[in-house]
Amino acid sequence: MTTFHAIRILILTGISFFVALLITPMITNVLYRYKAGKQIGHTDAPVFYSLHQKKEGTPTMGGVIIWGAVLIVIGAFFVFYHLFGSSSHGFWGYLNIVDRKETYLPIVAMIIAALIGLLDDIFGILKIGPRGGGLPMKYRILVYTIIGFIGAWWFYIKLQWTTLYVPFVGPIQIDGWYVPLFVLVMVATAFSANETDGLDGLLGGTSLFSFASLAAVSFAMGRYDLAAFSGMIMGALLAFLWFNIYPARFFMGDTGSMALGITMGIIALLTNTALFLPLFAPILVIESASVIVQMTSKKLFKRKIFLSTPIHHHFEALGWPEARVTMRFWIISAVSNGLGLVLFFLSRMFLR
Repeated sequence: MTTFHAIRILILTGISFFVALLITPMITNVLYRYKAGKQIGHTDAPVFYSLHQKKEGTPTMGGVIIWGAVLIVIGAFFVFYHLFGSSSHGFWGYLNIVDRKETYLPIVAMIIAALIGLLDDIFGILKIGPRGGGLPMKYRILVYTIIGFIGAWWFYIKLQWTTLYVPFVGPIQIDGWYVPLFVLVMVATAFSANETDGLDGLLGGTSLFSFASLAAVSFAMGRYDLAAFSGMIMGALLAFLWFNIYPARFFMGDTGSMALGITMGIIALLTNTALFLPLFAPILVIESASVIVQMTSKKLFKRKIFLSTPIHHHFEALGWPEARVTMRFWIISAVSNGLGLVLFFLSRMFLR
């Protein structure tokens, strides 16, 4: 039976990959035609501007390819199943992954986050907002928090989730503390994904490893629809990276980073592996930590710790080529995810 589900996941991952490849030329043409170019500000971040001013005008909102491909595949098979499928065991039922228990929430969360991010990207292109850069970070965090509370209400009230899985200890009852935990995970993953999306291929590549780990975790727990959903995101990410690695033809934008970050957090919470996220998404943690440390140091001590933040810009400022920073961060992510999976499976064996 597990082989049956593994083949299904591979098929859906492959279909998502090819759909993303097919829609990329169309979306790219639209982005270039309407000059949906990235604005590179310089007032508050002179180091960043000096490193990336040559990229100004490169189309953003490329993240539409990722979530667009995933939703096209999910929507098509959902419709075909209800039009032509007579049971969940038929051909269309085999390819339909829409399930109330496993995928409703992450699909809806992805759509909401993607649309909010898309709106923010449009604001940036039209130079709406402070300094013409779209929504300021404090408003983005407010949006992340609102989404987090909505999700927390669903998990805590509707699904009655009140436990946190601690590796090698097992589930611990935390009752109402689950709500702030949920909000924290949502805000952290969305904020961190947004900060990581600063170099060609950086967020796409590191997210690929994260969703691979989450797919493996979901599969091991018997949540095959959720594993397939993660696999489909991986397929779309691979197609996106084909065009996004240095030098990128387009950027992911907030519509992609928000969708990936919040979906990653939702899947981690659905599989109760929130405490594994620092290993499944190490670069996101490092990137956001560098920003927090820099802001705190400037606020309290009036001095900078890093030449520029997020930390990938610090290494650029030291003279590292952009591709070298990206590749090394990918390697760190791969090693960390491998360690995270080892600890996850050891923990399951230990608690049997």
